[in-house]
Amino acid sequence: MTAPAAGPVSPDAVSPGPVSPDATLDTSPAVSAARPLDGSGGAGRPAGWRQAAAGLVACGWGGNQFTPLLLMYRRTDGYSTVTVDALLGAYVVGLIPGLLIGGPLSDRLGRRPLMIAGTAVSLLASAVLAAGSLGLVPLVAGRLLTGAAVGIAMAVGSSWVKELSQGPHDPGADPGAGARRSSLALTAGFGIGPGVAGALAQWGPWPTALPYLVHVAVGAVLLAVMLRAPETRQRTGAPGGLLADLKVPAAGHRRFLRVVLPLAPWVFGSAGIAYAVTPQLVDARVGHWGLAYATALTVLTLGTGALVQPFAKRLGARSTVLAMSAAMVLMALGMAVCALDAGTRSPWLAPVGALVLGAGYGIAIVSGLVEIQRIARPDDLAGLTGVYYAAAYAGFLLPTVLAAASSVVGYPAMLLALAVLAVGCLAVILANSRTGPGEPAAPGTAPVRRAG
Repeated sequence: MTAPAAGPVSPDAVSPGPVSPDATLDTSPAVSAARPLDGSGGAGRPAGWRQAAAGLVACGWGGNQFTPLLLMYRRTDGYSTVTVDALLGAYVVGLIPGLLIGGPLSDRLGRRPLMIAGTAVSLLASAVLAAGSLGLVPLVAGRLLTGAAVGIAMAVGSSWVKELSQGPHDPGADPGAGARRSSLALTAGFGIGPGVAGALAQWGPWPTALPYLVHVAVGAVLLAVMLRAPETRQRTGAPGGLLADLKVPAAGHRRFLRVVLPLAPWVFGSAGIAYAVTPQLVDARVGHWGLAYATALTVLTLGTGALVQPFAKRLGARSTVLAMSAAMVLMALGMAVCALDAGTRSPWLAPVGALVLGAGYGIAIVSGLVEIQRIARPDDLAGLTGVYYAAAYAGFLLPTVLAAASSVVGYPAMLLALAVLAVGCLAVILANSRTGPGEPAAPGTAPVRRAG
């Protein structure tokens, strides 16, 4: 990247920016990563990022539609809280390989074929989950497939949208547009999926199958839309094979380790607490409206996350560390509210926690993406995005961990401890906010401009 700036810099400091049309004869990876490869010339297709984002919406929908149905499986199939929370987090097992392998593989084969495969796997996963009434096997298999699809979408789809949000595809876009657009598309899918699934399960026929079949139908349409998006990454015959591609030098950068990683698990950890833990805590108070209530909390959390992203953009324009700090403050406050709710079991307090945690989620996911797009070089972008999201999704195991520990420690104490831990992570981020730029931790790691 470039030499250190003399102070905080704008998002224009993202590693190599838009490629000039004068560079079209250059066949280096940095140029081919941004060049249109469909023969369109790119300039006439500024909507390409929207078409690519359709795949993110489809995969996000499939990934989160399961969440409000936890109460249904517990009530109708008799599964324990630990079992349903384990099913919620099971797709992390499929997600991690999708994140860590999908990104480097897309650097070699291109973004488009990987996203086509990922979206198709998401639809297959829903078809398998529709047979969930037969037992745990299709539920576990479906969640594993869902995880793989979401992993590919996050690592590959986010990079694809980012590359379609800069020259020559969309030269008028501002430097942070790619991060906002990809996070907004994912958040839209994460919110629409549970909203539709919960409503169908609460009031529609065949509650264990219809929500998933609707996703298959709508997802097929979104896949067809995505097929129109241009490729941004030229196939390469890079030496060393895929195992060499799996190495992501930028993941060893001090700023990634000390500023981004302390934030990452809270991105989805906070969301999981808001819409997976609190609905189960107040289940006895809401009666037969449990599914609708869980659905409302999910939509409220993710809807708030989407609505605050313009605010996150303004914060990030000043300093990504400022945005990250605001997110961590909201995480700590939200966990404290949820701890109070766990003690009172109030259906009216849980939405307050969902609002606060949703705001923290929205700011965190954008600021984290902007920061890694500063750190990563073009050859590392998809890989580092995958590492970031893998760390972020580790937080989604929180509901399972809390459920397993609840026989020993009460939810109020555990949630209060999480609030304190969030404050500790905030302190780590602030202490390292001016981590020396230009100090790579591994050979080949490019220096990063200071953004804090």
